[in-house]
Amino acid sequence: MSQNGNQIEKRLWAAADELRANSKLKSSEYSTPVLGLIFLLYADKKFTAAEAELAGKSTARRKIGPADYQAKGVLYLTEEARFSHLLHLPEGANLGKAINAAMKSIEESNPDLKDILPKNYNQLENATLAELLKLMNSIPMDIEGDAFGKIYEYFLGEFAKQEGSKGGEFFTPICIVKLIVSIIEPFHGLIYDPACGSGGMFVQSARFVAEHQKNPDSEISIYGQEKTGETVRLAKMNLAVHGLGGDIREGNTYYEDLHKSTEEGGKFDFVMANPPFNVDRVNKERLDKDPRFPFGLPKADNANYIWIQFFYSALSAKGRSGFVMANSASDARGSELEIRKKLIEDRAVDVVVSVGPNFFYTVTLPCALWFMDKAKAKIPPCPPSPQPSPKGRGGYIFQGLVEQARQLRKKQTPAEDALWELLRNRQFSGFKFRRQHQIGDYIADFFCAEHGLIVELDGVVHGTAARQKVDNKRDAYLRSLGNTVHRFPNARVFDDTENLLNEILSNLPPPASVQMNHPSTYGRGAGGEGLTEDVLAASGPRTRDTVLFIDARHIFRQIDRAHREWTPDQIEFLANIVRLYRGEKPENLHESAGLLKENFPKGKYEDIPGLCKVATIKEIEAQMLSLNPGRYVGVAPGAEVSDEDFRERLIVFNEELEILNAQGRKLEETIANNVLKILEK
Repeated sequence: MSQNGNQIEKRLWAAADELRANSKLKSSEYSTPVLGLIFLLYADKKFTAAEAELAGKSTARRKIGPADYQAKGVLYLTEEARFSHLLHLPEGANLGKAINAAMKSIEESNPDLKDILPKNYNQLENATLAELLKLMNSIPMDIEGDAFGKIYEYFLGEFAKQEGSKGGEFFTPICIVKLIVSIIEPFHGLIYDPACGSGGMFVQSARFVAEHQKNPDSEISIYGQEKTGETVRLAKMNLAVHGLGGDIREGNTYYEDLHKSTEEGGKFDFVMANPPFNVDRVNKERLDKDPRFPFGLPKADNANYIWIQFFYSALSAKGRSGFVMANSASDARGSELEIRKKLIEDRAVDVVVSVGPNFFYTVTLPCALWFMDKAKAKIPPCPPSPQPSPKGRGGYIFQGLVEQARQLRKKQTPAEDALWELLRNRQFSGFKFRRQHQIGDYIADFFCAEHGLIVELDGVVHGTAARQKVDNKRDAYLRSLGNTVHRFPNARVFDDTENLLNEILSNLPPPASVQMNHPSTYGRGAGGEGLTEDVLAASGPRTRDTVLFIDARHIFRQIDRAHREWTPDQIEFLANIVRLYRGEKPENLHESAGLLKENFPKGKYEDIPGLCKVATIKEIEAQMLSLNPGRYVGVAPGAEVSDEDFRERLIVFNEELEILNAQGRKLEETIANNVLKILEK
């Protein structure tokens, strides 16, 4: 909503809150009825617009009915459900009874909303309801876009603040949700939230799709689960007031997988959630043999790693997830460490972001955002890089392919088979090679039609003069067709792999024209898996063996003494760091270009102390498999170490000291035993 729209939200909230303060109601008793009236006014606006479009289309043989409105995606309203009817009831009429009847009528005409709308308006005094109806009627009916949805969201957030810990059960701050959505980029596919609350993840996903000029209704499908019926109703109203549909079900996610999330090895393209932190007393006996725990159940009486595995197991082979997690999960020990180790070894963990304190209404402590990407495991360990080589050998680095060759050599694989393993499936600089391909009267060992590139491997027999004459004639013919022909002795595949690969590319166009096999700059659903040319020059450092850590604790806007948030440009800046890491094009829909240029003046990803660091699996193993960004990012030059950083470092030093002390005690015992044996002789 525009700045003017934002003023409408604040004015409405101030008036509604004043009404509550002068009533006998608690915030929890007042919130659902007020949100229901916002929903009713939204439905009335949409119905009025559709009514005008359908006017004059009724005939004697066919009357306009509910199906005509529903075909336009509009809820059908009977006369008693119209907002104008309620507004103009005679003085002294029982407004609570009338509004309850309106809600019941909407449910009867629109079965998808059965048992969803609030029908407890008789709990509010007539005078309060009359003022609320007048207040809602003050909303301009010509406001554009998703205005009613944003008013609904604003009220949800304000009610969450007032309700404290209970509010946190159904509402995640919008700025947190927006960052999660911006990083996982849910452009197309099935979206799942197993702790969906009031549905904020879905709403922001749809808004993200619309912001990128796509239609959410045709691009995404929404699936959610929530244990509380009241919250399920809030979520369904939230979707409806944003013009969205979805399959939201009531059930306890710990024990019920209502959407069968693990079917086909994981059925969802995107998983997003803000689960409850550090929950204890989950009945693990009921989870025995549950397919949602591929890495086993944690022994600790803490559900954090239960939730993490829910998210992981629900993902499809190319799925991405983003979720809020307690800081303690990043360094948890024991069985939780073993589960984290398996997640890291599986190459699923992609990005971790530290969030500062006071972002949530329920807790003041900092937290973390975890991002997983199952497709990352398919990226080569160290893919060919288009950065200029200091040795000037074509600008490619082949450590990943060289390592594969070494492994194949250990298995005594024939040279031709070994080279095919390096060239197949476009893993060599994105080139599509064919093996044993016929060209005229000859069969080429390896042929890339796109670049007219032929690679031949020669055994000992090719060293004879007679055979060399045949080879020269063959090569001359192949070159006459415009092909480039390379011949190598078999031994070079194993003994000189890197030079061999560089020589294959020696006469080709510069690296900038080579299409590499990286994820799309427009997410999973935007067609294609190749980078666009304007991004190739800034290909990021992401490989299957890396994790990006971002420390965002020093980035925020202070709302009041107890609450912080991220501004739109800060959210986009943080998401752009991830895009640079992935080799994707940064966005500037929210004017974050200044922040990006200030921190990344070259337009390419680089590690920045105090902000971001790309760590390898080996570096993570050296930090005892911690996923705490503070261990990797460090402190910016001149910045003071925060209390939280000091605490984290102290924990690390103390753990190392305990290990050394244990080793020392064992050594003392060994020495004492050895001395005793000597003295006994």
